[in-house]
Amino acid sequence: MEIAFVLVKSKISHEMEVMNEILKIDGVKEVMGTYGQYDIFVKVHVPTRSEIEKIITKEIRAIKNVVSTTTLPVIPGQGNK
Repeated sequence: MEIAFVLVKSKISHEMEVMNEILKIDGVKEVMGTYGQYDIFVKVHVPTRSEIEKIITKEIRAIKNVVSTTTLPVIPGQGNK
């Protein structure tokens, strides 16, 4: 399985609607609002890296009021399980 964390910037005052749309995406396991440079933290957990790419490029970035994304792919075998 592949895991990635996606940091999302949204337009001001549209965070909740963006979060609700992200939650509808298959493979998204967690969505949380954050303070600071990014507005939303997303955990994606899917079978293949190509599915992560599809979720980010075709689904998350296509959501109205998403300004930008930064993706942090997890290194297999490092960290807690």
